[in-house]
Amino acid sequence: MYKPTVHLENQMILPDDFFLPFGGKLDKENRWVQLAKLVPWAHAEKNYGQFFKDTFRGQHTLSLRMGLGALIIQERMQLTDRETLASISENPYMQYFIGLAGFEMKPPFHHSMMTHFRKRLKDVLAEINEIVATEGAKEWKDDDEGDANGGGISSKRKRASKKSASSDTAEQQTMFDDAKAQAVKPAIPATTEQALAEQAQEWANEQASANEPLSTDRQELVTEAPLTPNAGTLLVDASCAPADVAYPTDLNLLNEAREKLEGIIDTLHEPVVGKATKPRTYREKARKQYLAVSKQRRPGPKVIRKAIRRQLGYVGRNLAIIAEQAKEQPLTLLSRKACRDLLVIHELYRQQLQMYNGRTHQIEDRIVSIHQPHVRPIVRGKAKARVEFGAKIAVSMTKGYAFLDRISWDNFNESTTLIEAIEKYRSRMGCYPAVVQADQIYRTRENRNFCKQHGIRLSGPALGRPPKDGQTNEQRHLAKQDAGERNAIEGKFGEGKRKYGLDRIRARLAQTSESVITLQLLVMNLERRLRVLFCFIFSILLRRRPTIIFR
Repeated sequence: MYKPTVHLENQMILPDDFFLPFGGKLDKENRWVQLAKLVPWAHAEKNYGQFFKDTFRGQHTLSLRMGLGALIIQERMQLTDRETLASISENPYMQYFIGLAGFEMKPPFHHSMMTHFRKRLKDVLAEINEIVATEGAKEWKDDDEGDANGGGISSKRKRASKKSASSDTAEQQTMFDDAKAQAVKPAIPATTEQALAEQAQEWANEQASANEPLSTDRQELVTEAPLTPNAGTLLVDASCAPADVAYPTDLNLLNEAREKLEGIIDTLHEPVVGKATKPRTYREKARKQYLAVSKQRRPGPKVIRKAIRRQLGYVGRNLAIIAEQAKEQPLTLLSRKACRDLLVIHELYRQQLQMYNGRTHQIEDRIVSIHQPHVRPIVRGKAKARVEFGAKIAVSMTKGYAFLDRISWDNFNESTTLIEAIEKYRSRMGCYPAVVQADQIYRTRENRNFCKQHGIRLSGPALGRPPKDGQTNEQRHLAKQDAGERNAIEGKFGEGKRKYGLDRIRARLAQTSESVITLQLLVMNLERRLRVLFCFIFSILLRRRPTIIFR
């Protein structure tokens, strides 16, 4: 039923009449309150002070919690810098999250400080993400992955393990340990490090009795025999985080370079207006020639090559004019951005001229954006886009938590990161993984030998010819199970690109872009820990609910 509010002017409620449901106190179950408990603020504060001088002079610095909290809010809500500060000034829970003691009407700092936070907290963000993801992987059991060795857990056994908890104090520990103990064994058990240690000891005993030297491979296994058995599953994959740049073409890049050079020529000529003749740049003619080709729906290769040759001539002429002007006028007349653009355009002109003379479209360290010269083309071969422009990231995932193993603006072969990811898993979890779920590109001989040496089962078929009889039912079942479990990391990439902006990095600098990518993985890990915590609390409430018996 609609009830008109004619007694209020313009149907607006006055601030004094606004009802606060929490009665002047914050709700302890609010997501921002719970999220604040999961961030290791104290650990991050230790590395934050190195950016400042140890002096009592100057303005007081903003706390790390205020800067880091604002960045997390921005990436979680997908807001701009200005909108982030506006949201914080309107929401008491966000103000509590960034560490304010009480509600304030005005923004806590200027929106331009967000850029400085992204520059300063690059390494701090990586450490915090490592801590949050490692603690989450050690503390909680990932129900989606099933058993650490690849086996699944039936719903009946999960319910039976939950009912086995005897007290509320032991609920968090027993909730997942019982399910782990009752996990179904895999069809083909993976070789563990304990088995390798036993085999190495057996070889050593044989050598001692026969007085014969061991082979090189057996010596390596004996010397590197592990003490702790393998446990857990490691998922690895790589993806591209595209930058927010227009799709680059040679003709568009040269036209943009020409227009910027014309602005630099005007700036250098401004002090001598009326004293010297302004250099001729043919800007109107060049603009018409560019539009005549760019407006065509499908220009042919010969038409595009002719247009590129003309734009190369204009850009080369403008660079020669600026070189002559620099002899009389200092380049200090230019702004910092204009000087940077001039250096980038010099390199862009060299690359384009070399590709034009060589009749090729490939060159090392190719520039695809004047505003972001650090961006490189990443050939991925995907159905949606064969080439993406941004940073390439190698990510490993354990129990639903993502770790950033490598980030680079140059393309690299992701198979070279597998051994590094496995060693990092060992440093985090205290043992090697029992199973590594990886794509076909990771299954190189070097990686296979490393996994075999350390008792790690690498997903995928073995090298060589397939058997004549084909795969057994157990092998087919295991291959299908591995493919299904490896989809979890693809879903993690989809979550980051669809919800947290990993498909378009809006930062302009290379340093801030890397901070944004790391921050998005951190936000995803924090959200996962928040979901797991909510599920745990909900399960406790279900246990305490009295059972209704109908008679």
